Amino acid sequence: IYCTSINAQADDSLKMNKETKKAIYSSARKATIMSACLPGLGQAYNKRYWKIPVIYVALGGLSYWGINSQKQYKYYSNNLRYENDGDSTTINVSKYSTDQLITLKKDFRKSRDNAIMISVLVYLINVIDANVDAHLKTFDVSDDLSIKLKPSIYIPTFAQAGIFSPVPMLTL
Repeated sequence: IYCTSINAQADDSLKMNKETKKAIYSSARKATIMSACLPGLGQAYNKRYWKIPVIYVALGGLSYWGINSQKQYKYYSNNLRYENDGDSTTINVSKYSTDQLITLKKDFRKSRDNAIMISVLVYLINVIDANVDAHLKTFDVSDDLSIKLKPSIYIPTFAQAGIFSPVPMLTL
């Protein structure tokens, strides 16, 4: 049965003519390029409009998180520098000690870096989603996804070394 299912997939792919394959792959390529140029554009091309706000909310929230973390990082970094520069004209305006400022600076740098990495991940997922969705656009999702197997016997056209034996098998 396993071999038959592989043959069924091969037969289905053979039935698709070259123009259909070219249309599927060119539309997937187009959706991928569009989504890479402008996040959400590939989803609009695939007519999956509900995904566009999800992408922009995720990227907007991550941008806010990254920008806020960068501001806090600079604030604590400057206060740490003011605390340790020995200049009486520069004053640490935060209420934190040097050790606390170092910890806060590291935490906000880590937070900023995490926001950047997750933003890149969301962008890549956006591009991959547009590609996969374009490939699955022609996927059959009808109610009838059955396969009909019929028992048959394969009779070889020639006998090897004088041995002739029919082979039972399943056909579609």
